[in-house]
Amino acid sequence: MEDFVRKTMKEYGISPLPKKTVPTMAYVPYQSNMGETYSPEQGTEAGTLFQELDKPFYGGARKR
Repeated sequence: MEDFVRKTMKEYGISPLPKKTVPTMAYVPYQSNMGETYSPEQGTEAGTLFQELDKPFYGGARKR
């Protein structure tokens, strides 16, 4: 995580996380590399334009 923060600071001049964080609060850092993207139509269907973020939920319980 420290490498990601340093890289983001160097590339964009900003921290990907707030300076002051609060316990039990979720923080989502900036995404620094976009990678491959879907077309607008595919993105609407998948719920994201970013292929690497397309994680379909198939339901069901976790097998033990």
